[in-house]
Amino acid sequence: MTVGSEMVMFTAIGVYVDPEIVAHLQKWKGKLGTELAEDDEFFDSIVSAPVDKYLRIVVIKEIKGSQYGVQLESSVRDRLAADDKYEEEEEAALEKIIGFSSEGKEEPKTMKVENGNVVDTIKKWYLGGTTAYSPSTISSLADTLSLELSK
Repeated sequence: MTVGSEMVMFTAIGVYVDPEIVAHLQKWKGKLGTELAEDDEFFDSIVSAPVDKYLRIVVIKEIKGSQYGVQLESSVRDRLAADDKYEEEEEAALEKIIGFSSEGKEEPKTMKVENGNVVDTIKKWYLGGTTAYSPSTISSLADTLSLELSK
């Protein structure tokens, strides 16, 4: 789908979090998903909780992987620079992501990002509450965790 000359990207974002996350979010027990979706402190706690998190990003609409990689790299670089954390190591890690995302898309690919600053910033890009890339992902995660916290 195109709007004017711009291509619109469609992605599915899967957020997989160790169920133990609930123990680190008790402060928000009883809150509705709609309340949690607006609470950046809640999402900061998700990002910083010492539990495993896995993000699965699937491009649904035919776009070049490099287009998505460039958008991710640009946003992450800007956020790192704003936090004064953009050095040679971060640049190298981001270049690796761009190279990876521009490879052919015949088969699903997995990439592990090793640079801690880049990892944290990517998590914030996807899980950053009101400043996140995908409001629908934030809303869905907030609703799911609200249900888990009410058990």
